[in-house]
Amino acid sequence: MRRTLTPILGNTQKLDGGSMYGNCPKAVWSKWSPPDALDRIDLACRALLVREPGRAVLLETGIGAFFEPKKRERYGVVEEGHVLLDRLAQAGTPHDAVDVVVLSHLHFDHAGGLLAPWAPGVPPRLLFPKATFVVGRRAFERARAPHPRDRASFVPELPALLEASGRLVLVDGPEHPVLGPGYRFHTSDGHTPGLLMTEVDADGGPVVFVSDLIPGAPWVHVPITMGYDRFPELVVEEKARLLADVFARGARLCFTHDPHVAIASVTRDADGRYAARAA
Repeated sequence: MRRTLTPILGNTQKLDGGSMYGNCPKAVWSKWSPPDALDRIDLACRALLVREPGRAVLLETGIGAFFEPKKRERYGVVEEGHVLLDRLAQAGTPHDAVDVVVLSHLHFDHAGGLLAPWAPGVPPRLLFPKATFVVGRRAFERARAPHPRDRASFVPELPALLEASGRLVLVDGPEHPVLGPGYRFHTSDGHTPGLLMTEVDADGGPVVFVSDLIPGAPWVHVPITMGYDRFPELVVEEKARLLADVFARGARLCFTHDPHVAIASVTRDADGRYAARAA
């Protein structure tokens, strides 16, 4: 089956570089991600649009524009409008034409784009009116009952809205009939429980949407983790396994948070160190 993959940039963010790079020294990470005067770095919130005969599948929805102004400033969201909606329409697949939305997890910077833009006095409501919403079961359970450490990363109203839509599908294994042949799931627990990374068979070989296990090209270096990760050592182990597999098969990675690189192949030097090479 012929599939077209189109990276779609949504709203962008500026977040603290030290938080994004965990225990990596600023003298190192600042060369990869130059900070502003507040030590914030530029981050994308990228989705991947998969078009195939008779169907459009969207991997993630970015942060969107659901925050009220005070929180939008707190979390460094740059644009006021819902950029993803505009760019989906420009790409020829508006949100109301998307058939399936796959969410790696329900942190607001990956699932907030499901919601309509904030308006005073108006409760949150879902966009993508005909889409089936695919989420890992454990990731969904985490969003319904978050830990105090990551409660602020979720949109409290979102799980109930997804359930009420009647279009929520929870995934337990590496495949699901809603997506069918040509799609596989890898899972990760180091960043958040049950994070799904969707692999898509496409022209030029498979592409893995790696979400927050590997937010961007600098994080391909295995020891680099985020301060937001639940278990950094587990992230390192999960990355090493995934990168070995991807490298061996010649698959590519799609990054959600890298402001410059959307899709990259994986290289490995004589010392076994992995790096990303923009496709």
